[in-house]
Amino acid sequence: MPVHVAGSDVIRVGLIGVGGRGTGAAANALAADKGVELVAVGDLFADRLESGLSALQQSEHKDRVKVDADHRFVGWDNYEGVIASSDVVLLAEAPQFRPQHLRAAIEAGKHVFCEKPVAVDGPGLRAIQATCKLAEQKKVSLVSGLCYRYQKAKRAVIQQVYDGAIGDIKALQCTYNTGALWHRGRQPQWTEMEYQCRNWLYFTWLSGDHIAEQSIHSLDKILWVMKDEMPVKVTASGGRSVRVEPEFGNVYDHFNTVYEWANGVRLFHSCRQWHNTDGDVSDFVYGTKGVAAIQTHAITGEMPWRHRGDPGDMYQFEHDELFRSIREGKPINNGDYMCKATWMALMGRLAAYTGKTLTADQVLDSKEDLSPKACEFGPAPEPVIAVPGKTPFV
Repeated sequence: MPVHVAGSDVIRVGLIGVGGRGTGAAANALAADKGVELVAVGDLFADRLESGLSALQQSEHKDRVKVDADHRFVGWDNYEGVIASSDVVLLAEAPQFRPQHLRAAIEAGKHVFCEKPVAVDGPGLRAIQATCKLAEQKKVSLVSGLCYRYQKAKRAVIQQVYDGAIGDIKALQCTYNTGALWHRGRQPQWTEMEYQCRNWLYFTWLSGDHIAEQSIHSLDKILWVMKDEMPVKVTASGGRSVRVEPEFGNVYDHFNTVYEWANGVRLFHSCRQWHNTDGDVSDFVYGTKGVAAIQTHAITGEMPWRHRGDPGDMYQFEHDELFRSIREGKPINNGDYMCKATWMALMGRLAAYTGKTLTADQVLDSKEDLSPKACEFGPAPEPVIAVPGKTPFV
């Protein structure tokens, strides 16, 4: 496709996955560049598509929401129509489908905004890695939804760490404790597959579990601090203490993980989703000269420092940089770190599910394939709950 460089050129954007995150990404894309028009949307479900599109049609950028009836794609193959209609594709569907959708978009030469995580299993991650290399060859932009990397305040505090403000890194800690998230219930006319897809958070084959779907942000910030060097191994525990009912599928509600790097530095990571409990989203880097609080942009110790002013809208910044790269013909490729953050999340989940200490290489080479036997409304994968010591590593 031609690279857009003139300010008057229209950049056609298509959205796959018209939920809350998808409509948010579309709004950010529209705000990023006055030449952006939303021209196509796709979703597995017509009602979700229409409700999300309706919200965008009432937004401040409604004059550039130009999605006619012929460009509203529903069903398992909705991504094909969106990709064919667009210059830039926003991927915000359930993570299970990301490897397939990203491959199709990059093969078609489209620029992509890709939400996290990028895969739910080893085969999916390996496929994404290959697609990221293809994006480099095709010289298209690939921007990740790991939005903290685009926040000015996070960039500033991590640069302080890089510049030696806390000395040598000795240990790392991150926490992502939240409350309950949405659940859409069950309708009698839904097949089991439709029920699971509408409640995708609670099924590992669709979401990768919440260590991947949500706490990946914390893992990614630590990966960033470590200059994108992967840990070599992980030991973990987890389970279902609160969300024990069948409606919560087979995901865990808490994880505790210890990652270790080749130089001996360890990350102590925990995350949970428990209703009516105290929340905590924080990240700390402990050094020989001080401590960096990444989430609150501060350093204590021999060289105290704090970011002042507005940290900036990271959701908007990532789209601003994406569309600027397209206009200037200078592609961005976030493929390396978006794959590594997902890889770290899969390490933690598989170590917790199996009760085994696992290496990074073992997880990357895992043969576990969570893809359904068929993408059609009817039966769905059985939501088997992992039991450490019994669930094998494959």
